Amino acid sequence: MSVIKWSPFNDPFADFDKMFEDMRAMSAPASQGIVPPVDMYETKDAVVVETPIPGVEPGKLEVSIDNGILTIKGRSERKTEVDDKNYYRKEVRQGTVFRQIALPTAVDGQKAEASFDNGILKINVPKLGEQKQSIKVTVNKKS
Repeated sequence: MSVIKWSPFNDPFADFDKMFEDMRAMSAPASQGIVPPVDMYETKDAVVVETPIPGVEPGKLEVSIDNGILTIKGRSERKTEVDDKNYYRKEVRQGTVFRQIALPTAVDGQKAEASFDNGILKINVPKLGEQKQSIKVTVNKKS
């Protein structure tokens, strides 16, 4: 039997995986708040996540990585001089920002770096060195 290398272009379930990930993000404990969209891509040495989080001060953002899950938390507070009853439209959301994303590869979370510029949070997480794909295990005779 020949081995066929997996390719994301041949994965009919990729769209389902994304749909379920989006549903998990929406059902998170902070689902009443803001769930920002993310762009995640890979460079030679790192996994990079970018997300727009306007209206949140960098000091009010918390980014953590635990067991391959990237968590972004924050609080958007916007003070206005207009009473709620005087709005014609109120589409700018404020409140808790919460997003969790499973990282696609093994990373070194201890060396992660985050920057915030013009309302865009950019998180750079170095990848761990390539793991051996094949490990030989010695079988010992039980006496």
